Amino acid sequence: MKTALSIAGTDPSGGAGIQADLKTMTMNGVFAMSVITALVAQNTTGVREIVELTPEFLGQQIDAVFEDIPPDAVKIGMVASSSLIEKMAERLRFYQAENIVVDPVMVATSGDRLINQEAVDTLKNRLLPLAALATPNIPEAEILASMAIHTPEDIETAAKQISDTCGCAVLLKGGHNINDANDFLYADGTGTWFCKTRIDNPNTHGTGCTLSSAIASNLAKGFDLPTSIQRSKDYLSGALGAMLNLGKGRGPLQHSFNLTGEFAREAASGSDRE
Repeated sequence: MKTALSIAGTDPSGGAGIQADLKTMTMNGVFAMSVITALVAQNTTGVREIVELTPEFLGQQIDAVFEDIPPDAVKIGMVASSSLIEKMAERLRFYQAENIVVDPVMVATSGDRLINQEAVDTLKNRLLPLAALATPNIPEAEILASMAIHTPEDIETAAKQISDTCGCAVLLKGGHNINDANDFLYADGTGTWFCKTRIDNPNTHGTGCTLSSAIASNLAKGFDLPTSIQRSKDYLSGALGAMLNLGKGRGPLQHSFNLTGEFAREAASGSDRE
């Protein structure tokens, strides 16, 4: 069985972060593992507090995974400090990790930046050069490319600039009122648009985590990058289209929309629960 590792922060409400990654990886057919960068007190309405783990403990977690069950792909999410990024990059380089997908979580839904400039520079210089793919959204790409993005042409320019600067393929996610969920991939000097019709669902908590984890899962299974992206966008559309409605804010996706089988079955009657 193929394996995938998520390195990210937590979400106790289950919609984003490590929790969303594990669900996504499982539903996309790989054995899911996790390394935690930060304990995040959050739910569908927002973030209350973040407690970062130490670089030393982060390294110990990575060692524990790679020394026992080396992952076929690695998804990286929230990492807010330069010291954590340095440690992560050092250990991933040591183990010659493959199929690294970086979802550079930099800006909260509220618009607040979650990462300082020193950490951005470390991300660009130390971590992204190890990645097979980076998956920034528009606010994150504006930070990485140091430019404003207002049009599809801006998306293409920013993706190329990030790729050329950081040495990795870039999937710049559209949305944010620029297009109908169309994403632009720039890889090996070639640009490709992946087009989807936006699903009218306000519950989008964890969409970035879900997409990047699905891409990592498909890379782990041996699909090429364009195919992995298309399969992952299709999975994300299914999770959004299931129209799960939980929480008081922007609710989570239905990651298990395609789950069937005996152990997913609900009780048919009260007697079945006894």
